[in-house]
Amino acid sequence: MSRKRKTVVETDADVILIGAGIMSATLGLILKELEPSLSIEIYERLDIAAAESSDAWNNAGTGHSAFCELNYTPQKKNGVVDVKKAIHIAESFEVSKQFWTYLVEKNILSDPQLFIKNIPHLSFVWGKDNVSFLKKRYKNLKECNLFQDMEYAEDPAKIAEWIPLVMKDRAAGEPLAATKMDLGTDVNFGSLTREMFSYLSKQENVSLFFNHEIRELDKEKNGNWAVKVKDLATGKKRKRFAKFVFIGAGGGSLPLLEKSNIPEGKGFGGFPVSGQWLKCTNEEVIAQHHAKVYGKAAVGAPPMSVPHLDTRIINGRQALLFGPYAGFSTKFLKHGSFLDLPLSIKFNNIRPMIAAGLHNLDLTKYLIEQVRQSPEDRFAALKEYLPSAKIEDWALETAGQRVQVIKKDEKEGGILEFGTEVVSAADGSIAALLGASPGASTAVSIMLDLLDRCFKTKLQTAEWQTKIRAMIPTYGEKLAENDELCKETRNRTSAVLKLTSLVES
Repeated sequence: MSRKRKTVVETDADVILIGAGIMSATLGLILKELEPSLSIEIYERLDIAAAESSDAWNNAGTGHSAFCELNYTPQKKNGVVDVKKAIHIAESFEVSKQFWTYLVEKNILSDPQLFIKNIPHLSFVWGKDNVSFLKKRYKNLKECNLFQDMEYAEDPAKIAEWIPLVMKDRAAGEPLAATKMDLGTDVNFGSLTREMFSYLSKQENVSLFFNHEIRELDKEKNGNWAVKVKDLATGKKRKRFAKFVFIGAGGGSLPLLEKSNIPEGKGFGGFPVSGQWLKCTNEEVIAQHHAKVYGKAAVGAPPMSVPHLDTRIINGRQALLFGPYAGFSTKFLKHGSFLDLPLSIKFNNIRPMIAAGLHNLDLTKYLIEQVRQSPEDRFAALKEYLPSAKIEDWALETAGQRVQVIKKDEKEGGILEFGTEVVSAADGSIAALLGASPGASTAVSIMLDLLDRCFKTKLQTAEWQTKIRAMIPTYGEKLAENDELCKETRNRTSAVLKLTSLVES
């Protein structure tokens, strides 16, 4: 009696990563450190890494740690300021800093000052109600060790010490308040991502392809994924087979998730929001401001539109931005198509999208107002933060696209989410990242969550657990609940990343 020979399933790669942004770079490096023998292929439709959402001019860059972003601490109807999300984001950013510290120590990243620098993070508000809100926020956050170094001031003279340019020529008499965290950072995610890919692409069994677009995703009977790729330079198409696929294509993730046809992806939609900055062109003005100053968003404004006067270090030079001003475009990517939104509407997500639209009419009204803004309107918004501003010192710069997540909801029909969402197949063979802020800053935590979903068995092995803890020493711990560990971790990462703000013991 002859035995049937076991079929050997051939694959081109263990892992295919779609999109060359910070998410794919982070996942690729983590996986390669955990399992050096893994074969990885990365496909990017543009000709350079990090040219969309991860680029410094395209929105990412604050080093979101919830120190100053007021939208992460909403005020409830009863007046209570909820700080749970801020604490979670602050913990997640500490995880990212630990991973970057590991990469620097292993010489995977060269000089950390090429991508991260100390920049104080401030919240600044005016008006009696806003001052009351900020004071409550400050008191609630100070109870958590992650925010213990936060300072608060209502004295205009003290605030002027912190942000002299913001206070210059400001009218006296109006109630003001500000908080300040010297531990804040500016992160150039474009620079960071490109250096990560530079290292990753030189590793054995890793291939990085630019100018390649994913056209189809099909699940094979054997459990692998068939990925149809088009070379945009030559027009040639080919199929690649992989055991695991990650869709980290920013605004382009939703259409690719829909192509996968996994049940878990049904009912998701996307709402695109575009943006613009006012960029300072006067070097003397730029040199006078050294902080990230966040205010309160207008009613109905999406989180990416929280106004801020933002110092950034881009390609080694200090820059000063204000905005972003929100707009509407049917594109899902800055370099996308105006057909992106209409083509994303399917039978399974049309109800959630309509319901989310009806529940967010104030957002629609806000975006219409933003699109209709004149240069004088935009400058008037800047003058609220910078009374001494001169219109000739500022130029309009196009920012990136954000696609906010719309998902099914039994009660509401559909809801608009202002955050990130990992969608993965039940068998863990494919995952997609949808959504926006604070994605880049919390990329490491997001990818650790993805590992727990898609590589659960491997992640539980002693080998992977040991390696994960080498990368993230506090893995599985909550820094918000451990004062000493929080201080020790911050001091260690600050020393390696050449950040001057150390936590006092």
